[in-house]
Amino acid sequence: MSYSFCAPCHFGVEGLVAEEMRRLELENVRAENGRVRFEGDDRKLARASLWLRCAERILLEVGSFEARTFDELFEGVRALPLENFIPKNAAFPVKGHSLNSKLFSVSDCQSIIKKAAVTRLSEKYGIQWFPEDGEKLQIRFSIMDDVCYIYLDASGEGLHKRGYRPAHVAAPLSETLAASMVLVSRYRGKGELCDPFCGSGTLPIEAALIAKNRAPNLKRSFAAEEWSFIDPSAWKEERLRAPEMEYKGDYRISGQDIDPKAIEISKSNARLAGVENLINFETGDATAFNRKTDNGILITNPPYGERLMEKNQAQELYSAFGKAYFALENWKLYLLSSHTEFERCFGRPAEKKRKLYNGMIKCDLYMYLSGK
Repeated sequence: MSYSFCAPCHFGVEGLVAEEMRRLELENVRAENGRVRFEGDDRKLARASLWLRCAERILLEVGSFEARTFDELFEGVRALPLENFIPKNAAFPVKGHSLNSKLFSVSDCQSIIKKAAVTRLSEKYGIQWFPEDGEKLQIRFSIMDDVCYIYLDASGEGLHKRGYRPAHVAAPLSETLAASMVLVSRYRGKGELCDPFCGSGTLPIEAALIAKNRAPNLKRSFAAEEWSFIDPSAWKEERLRAPEMEYKGDYRISGQDIDPKAIEISKSNARLAGVENLINFETGDATAFNRKTDNGILITNPPYGERLMEKNQAQELYSAFGKAYFALENWKLYLLSSHTEFERCFGRPAEKKRKLYNGMIKCDLYMYLSGK
């Protein structure tokens, strides 16, 4: 059976997620603001769950309808075929959000959607009380511009929870955003890649997973693995298939940070990700970076002056790192920052920029592509 799915993602990376989906041979891929839709069967759900690097989660779409009043919301949910997915003993909690809509109270929407779901299932199953002691199917709703979308959360924990980063330093970069930055750089394992502000090592680790073509979510589980209407053999087959897709090679990936504690955390996270033998982590000052290369990419997320440092300290850091960078040869640079004065402080306008969001922080990915 084929289902409709939605994969929410960071604003600015929808094209990357759509490109990933097409490579995975998912069907009817459509990129929208902050999400990408696709269709597929049980196998495609399992494949997408294991392989998507940039999406935040995968949602199975049950249906959508206009909802400008609470009555329309109730009747819209009541009309959906929830019994095709939710068994009579399943737990089905509700959570969601509302944007630019007349129905703006999330708590009221949650209550009404839950009541409508219970009403629908009571009518279909002929029971009035639901023990909710079986499998869990998290109902998620999204109300945007007065249109309500009802989903079931196939991921459980967000897809950025790869399972390799129990330890991190302050203000870490999410795994999904780090993977997006690496994919934007077009790094696929050739040449040298270094993060001179590596923090907890997320960028080098995601680069190593991409270079190896390793399924980033292979070591974790998903909510949909427990759903009774999804064939468990689909998950088994895709998990067995994934390692066969990996590449073998010698990769020059490194990360450095001025904080020795960060380096120890990075090494520990790389071990948990199974890529410790692919990355060299070392203590170092990014403002003194002078490594020679024939073909290199610097990809990094230095402090913004938002949480970790005062803005003037960030400006001084950018200026010092800019002097170090412009003394290098053959290094391209992809740098993420929310600082509005970054280019002035760094010493030169970027050749390209791309808007990305780090959580709720609006950032730019500054690209210096001349290699000098």
